[in-house]
Amino acid sequence: MLALGSSVLAVTLLASGAQAACSSNLVIDDYSGSSSNTNSLGGWTSDDGSCTTLRADPPNEKITFEASANCYFYTTFPAPCQQASADGYDGLTFSIKAPAGGSSMIVEIQTTDECSANAALKSSSFAVSSLTGNAQTVNIPFAQWAGANAASIKAFVFQGFSNSGTWEIGPTSFSCGDGSGDSSVTATSASQSSTPQTSISASTTPSAPPGECTDLLIDDWSSQSRLTFLFYNALLLPTSDDGSMRSVVVSNNRVTFTPSDGSYFYSKVGCISATNRYGGIGMYINAPADATLQVEIQTSDSCNSAAPTSSSLSSTQLGWTFDGTEKYYSIPFSRFSGLDTGHVTAILFSGLNQAITFGPMAFYCGSTGSPYPIVSPSQPATPTSTVPATTGPTSFVIDAFADPNANALGFWHGGDDLATYSISGGSITFSMNGNADLSWYTQLSGSCADFTANDNSYVHIAYTGSASFSVALQQHNPSCDATVAPYPQTWDDVEAGRYSNSANTDIYIPMSHFNIDRSKAIGLAFKGFYTSATTTVSKIEVVRTVPIGFSVPSKIETAPLYFACTRPNSFAFAIDDGDPALAQQVLQAVNEADIKVTFFTVGAPLLDSSNNLTNVYKAMLGRGHQMAYHSFTHPPMEGLPDIAAIDSELTQSIDALQKTINVRSKYFRPPFGTEGARIRQRLAAMIPDSKFINWNVDVEDYLWALSSTPEKQLEAFQRDLARGGNLVVMHYLYPTTVQYLPQFIALAKATGKRLMRVDQCLEDLEAPAV
Repeated sequence: MLALGSSVLAVTLLASGAQAACSSNLVIDDYSGSSSNTNSLGGWTSDDGSCTTLRADPPNEKITFEASANCYFYTTFPAPCQQASADGYDGLTFSIKAPAGGSSMIVEIQTTDECSANAALKSSSFAVSSLTGNAQTVNIPFAQWAGANAASIKAFVFQGFSNSGTWEIGPTSFSCGDGSGDSSVTATSASQSSTPQTSISASTTPSAPPGECTDLLIDDWSSQSRLTFLFYNALLLPTSDDGSMRSVVVSNNRVTFTPSDGSYFYSKVGCISATNRYGGIGMYINAPADATLQVEIQTSDSCNSAAPTSSSLSSTQLGWTFDGTEKYYSIPFSRFSGLDTGHVTAILFSGLNQAITFGPMAFYCGSTGSPYPIVSPSQPATPTSTVPATTGPTSFVIDAFADPNANALGFWHGGDDLATYSISGGSITFSMNGNADLSWYTQLSGSCADFTANDNSYVHIAYTGSASFSVALQQHNPSCDATVAPYPQTWDDVEAGRYSNSANTDIYIPMSHFNIDRSKAIGLAFKGFYTSATTTVSKIEVVRTVPIGFSVPSKIETAPLYFACTRPNSFAFAIDDGDPALAQQVLQAVNEADIKVTFFTVGAPLLDSSNNLTNVYKAMLGRGHQMAYHSFTHPPMEGLPDIAAIDSELTQSIDALQKTINVRSKYFRPPFGTEGARIRQRLAAMIPDSKFINWNVDVEDYLWALSSTPEKQLEAFQRDLARGGNLVVMHYLYPTTVQYLPQFIALAKATGKRLMRVDQCLEDLEAPAV
């Protein structure tokens, strides 16, 4: 919608003084949330599908695109409205770089007379001219949009791009009267357009032009914790069962629901405009022959998911038949009589009479659906640089798998789960099924083994099958005592596939590439398996050098792995994310104890304005506590299929903390403690001097907090404390855990150790003084 007008108004970059309610500009969008189509205030943002090659560049806080005649880009605000002028803001400011040659564009503001979800939209538009092709900053006071109510803003729309070519729009903000910018531009009141303009309501997805539709993923069941810990789907919108399912299990991009009477499961989708775009929703399903279920589509013409209109069909009415095998099934919207496809808000499954497994679920384009493609695990990266081969003093066999209980050195070998490996015929076969949290070990000594004499030698692994795993050399603790925590002290990982020959039969790893104290070596570990493919190993040995023609790859830096504080007589509580409703009790406990702690926080919930976590963590920062990274959606990160997925989790986590609580950290704790070469390599590459933090005191809240014996959390804490542990893992997910926190603190103080933050206990020179 374009407002009528004929006057030409000069809009300078120097605005009038702001009202007292604001003290600085309020960022609307810096594009860090572009992957989930959310702006910095939690509103929906998108183009209409015709701005070709649209690309967000979060590090440089801009979007770039090739403009077409009807292309537009919009950003909305969370319901019911953004009360900008009431909060003291006086205009819109943004940076822009247009194609050279006197370009212009239109900025439309959409407002309502009153701040409510159902109020009628009205629009006013201005054309910004005199764009030179250089980077410029535009500041438009609200007063220049005739008739707009800046106390109830619903959206801004950027459109009417006069020139084809590449456009860049930088951060958009509500201005607080500071008149930022070095030059001026001219904004012209837009004349009446003969072409009707599209009104963009809050939280809707516009229809794409014919031929430009892409299936929209609702959930790929990528991790157990995203579904049952964070309760988010792939759109980072709420999803959950009703709490009565007997089990909800995620594995290999599938979820299996085992229902009880009356169980249901739902997934919200925002407010999707599917008309002339999406024909329905489709997914793989594996169910027994006598299984039935009910499918409900929820809509709301006001995009209010709390008051939906529901349309339901049974699996029988949809024509579905099951036979115990996985098949693709579609839910055509055309089968639901009177369905408002312009405002789809959720899908709900109920009436499950059997355990049923769902595959990836997505809106499909057109009238016929097809399975949503899932990223397959990537092959290990090919080395891009090499180092000269070296020659060590001797060769010896570590393991030839002749004995199921001991290796060739006479020491123990074994794994975390007996069901994931088998030894027979002089070899071991690993079937980890992509569970990156499981490891297998072969010991080099019953205590400490000095391996420094082998620094120029190589670990040789003869294998067949997959090389998509990590190899670690473990370091014993300083006392070489397995009864003292931590044990092992640390280890370093390399990516097995980088060190394989081209025939995929032999791996050669320079001993010097394990960046640990090799005078205290304790054993080798195979870990971080990230595919379901099997691996068979027939020999592990130390060899003097590599075969002629083998190219030795260079070492990739890994972030150092910490299980314990290094400062003498120190102790640190490192607390992972939990229930916001319990956060105040945590703060009260640590404040009353007069200690500082470290909170490792997941990024996605910080961007969810409904849970108040941002304010909780700002309060924690204000009390002097440390905030650090714990991923974006809490997956087992070494188990992700490729480097791009690992990078996305890290980048979004970094951006979320920077945007919401203005924190950048060097500290990262992996979800579940799962680690391997790939995640440690990427962390080191993204964050200089980064620290990879695990623990040596585990309250085991995940085992006992909801059990009939929650006091076992205290027993677990005391057990690890007695072994010398000084670095805690716990969550404030459960009331019993939080209730025990004062006792945890009292027990830690009773050791005589000084309680402090993680950065302080690791003697970080940038940490606050102790």
